[in-house]
Amino acid sequence: MASMPSLFVSHGSPMTAIQPSAARDFFLSVAKDLPRPQAILIATAHFEGRLPLVTLDETPAMIYDFANFPQALFEIVYPALGSPALAHRAASLLTRAGHDVFGVTDRGFDHGTWAPLCLMYPQADILVVQISVQPELGAAHHLELGRALAPLREEGVLVIGSGSLTHNLYELSRSGRQFDAPVRDWVVDFTEWVAGKVEAGAQDDIAHYRDRAPFARENHPRDEHFLPLPFAMGAGGGAPGKRIHASYEYGLLAMDAFLFQ
Repeated sequence: MASMPSLFVSHGSPMTAIQPSAARDFFLSVAKDLPRPQAILIATAHFEGRLPLVTLDETPAMIYDFANFPQALFEIVYPALGSPALAHRAASLLTRAGHDVFGVTDRGFDHGTWAPLCLMYPQADILVVQISVQPELGAAHHLELGRALAPLREEGVLVIGSGSLTHNLYELSRSGRQFDAPVRDWVVDFTEWVAGKVEAGAQDDIAHYRDRAPFARENHPRDEHFLPLPFAMGAGGGAPGKRIHASYEYGLLAMDAFLFQ
């Protein structure tokens, strides 16, 4: 069985699922360059917990965690099955590494999961388990979580962190939400700093990005959309990442994706 990579993606607005964009084109094409996974474990920024939570549902429902969007988005159904076996395996690895972890039921797919996956794997024929982020515990903690789960890659599991390389919705709401708005300098400065550190394998800098990155707090008032990046980086086993997509939306959202293998 081929060893799987780990992957960080910026899922962006739910509109990524239906609106033409460079990021949508990336999601439509990226799977062809990856080994086919037996299952997917995805850390999504829209699933938060004080401790790691893994989903146990065999037939996950849908979560439409947004409002005032086109009706077409509320009609999307991603019917992939869950995997209690994978959830228990992930929980076992985390427990062995010293983390408390809990299984949860009745937790459907949020758009951090279904928006990218409905484009990457539209047949929905790959098992999917979600794991929560813990915004109160920071980036270093998520590197550790990823490292603990790295053995899953040898078992045919694609580990994904789904967040956003930049995510300041307050500034987005003030900007008038123009999709092709000019990119802010402070967004570019942060994005390029992170990309450089990821491609250098500088895990300590990523772990302490809030103190070291330029404009960290402007780009991430809260940590939840950044944390899937160190999660995926940790799961990559310490290898430098490769930036496999870069684009901007609304002048504020960096849609970068990184591959770790």
